[in-house]
Amino acid sequence: MLALVMASSLHAESGIAASLDVLLDPPKCWELTPESFEKHFDAIRPELFKWITSDRTRAKLSRALYSNVEIKLTAFGGAVPVEEAVVDFSGGRLNMVTLSIFNRGDAGEIDEADFKSRHMAAGKAMSAKFNVKPVACPANRQQGLLTEGYSWSSPLGMAMLEINEGALGSSAREFLRLRVARPDAEGALAVSMKSGRGAAAARLSDLPQNVVRDDKGNVFIRNLPMVDQGNKGYCLPASTQRIFEYYGIGADMHQIAQVAESDPSQGTSALSMAKELDRIDYRFKTRLVVMGMMSEKELVEVEMKKGEYLVGKPVDERKFIKSIHDFINDGIPLLWALELGRYSEEPDLKPQTSGGHMRIIIGYNDSTQRLIFSDSWGAGHEFKTIKVSDAYAASQGLFALKPTVR
Repeated sequence: MLALVMASSLHAESGIAASLDVLLDPPKCWELTPESFEKHFDAIRPELFKWITSDRTRAKLSRALYSNVEIKLTAFGGAVPVEEAVVDFSGGRLNMVTLSIFNRGDAGEIDEADFKSRHMAAGKAMSAKFNVKPVACPANRQQGLLTEGYSWSSPLGMAMLEINEGALGSSAREFLRLRVARPDAEGALAVSMKSGRGAAAARLSDLPQNVVRDDKGNVFIRNLPMVDQGNKGYCLPASTQRIFEYYGIGADMHQIAQVAESDPSQGTSALSMAKELDRIDYRFKTRLVVMGMMSEKELVEVEMKKGEYLVGKPVDERKFIKSIHDFINDGIPLLWALELGRYSEEPDLKPQTSGGHMRIIIGYNDSTQRLIFSDSWGAGHEFKTIKVSDAYAASQGLFALKPTVR
């Protein structure tokens, strides 16, 4: 309701201009707190951003937050238009900023001159701000490096400017992304910026440390980052980004959508989700495990042969629950394809009431017979529950993307 009131108040405006430079001015920007960030952008317009985590550690600014007005985001003195900015805080101060300078899912097509101009302007700005020369970061598919670009590192911070492979040449222009982080940045994404852009920074043997068992009987994975997919049909790319970020793989949903050949305007069936995940896994040094997919109104095991999924044995509710327990206990979140709107959930937020969807199972509670899950819709959707029997009945697919590094 609040969002509708805000949106209606903007109806008569042709656009709102907002510079992101306060987030990109090291070392001063690293002293920004969630409170000072909020105060700064509230002074321009309170509708410019939204917190996408309940603890106010991650916020999003986007040109497309509302359907009836454009928010004109820019960086570097207005030289670079920005589609979206994700702002992360850690330890009470700014940790990292991710700018989607261009992505095809939000902006459609872009001409070659505009793309190259944004790329060059962002690169020059980072060299000037950090007072160092960039280091070339070529694509290398054998190492899981599907982007090319430049990186900067200095006592003032670190940055990485990335495009899809070949975007400055003959390949389609899919995305242009800039990450800027403080020198002591925390989190798996920061580790990936320091140690490499390909395979997961996290090891399989480390993941059980993220499993929490509380006094209510909940067993769940903590530290799963939140992503807001927006109004695009990007439930799979957004959910995959969250799991990849948890592993320390620096791909965002726009890059994942390109690799998976996702269509932002279309809904997604369990079979198409499986095929998209199959295009993703090996390229990011992860392994796809399919626990079950819907076939003829029942969940079944599948076997991949010559690009086709062959039906195997039925997956009953007991096997469904055991798979979830085994992966969660190992600290591995599960991608869960389902039909929405069939069963009640807690809390009952209902931003989408029907249709195929992908969410993430992050835990279980045997005493209450409920599963714990998360949707990629922002704040309030980090921790929700559903009866195990209802989850099984609504399921269309259950998948895991496991890092290959032990």
